Amino acid sequence: MKEKANALKNVKTLTLVAMLIALSAVGALIKVFNTVAFDSMPGYFAALYLGGWYGALVISLGHMLTAITSGFPLGLTNHIYIAVQMALYAYLFKFFYRKFNIYIAVIAATILNGPVATLLFVPIFGWGFFAAWVLPLTIASFANVFLAALVYKAIPKRSRE
Repeated sequence: MKEKANALKNVKTLTLVAMLIALSAVGALIKVFNTVAFDSMPGYFAALYLGGWYGALVISLGHMLTAITSGFPLGLTNHIYIAVQMALYAYLFKFFYRKFNIYIAVIAATILNGPVATLLFVPIFGWGFFAAWVLPLTIASFANVFLAALVYKAIPKRSRE
């Protein structure tokens, strides 16, 4: 009996992950600025609802879908680097939520995926890149993280556990 319950849980989790990746694909088409889009909201939500590893998977695939639909403007290698960064930020989002609260998690994820992520590209593209990208990326990051937190909080607690 326990095996059936675990199998059912695995099917539900797999289905939810697939649906969130599909939602990331839709968000990837809603561009804010160049490759900045609404692809990461499902990944941040997955981190809260399913766990950091699932969030990392969804958000990194979401970014790659955005990069594909944008024609890889920063090059394939840089977009893989961004996907890895975003996977780490989604995992840390869940960590900060567990360790502190949703407000600290939203602020931390916004700062990591906005100014910090842009700053990490200064050695590659220079300060002009930072100046051009930091504001749109930070605003879009906040919107994605905030929406994920809002949706998560709207789900009844008994459904989240």
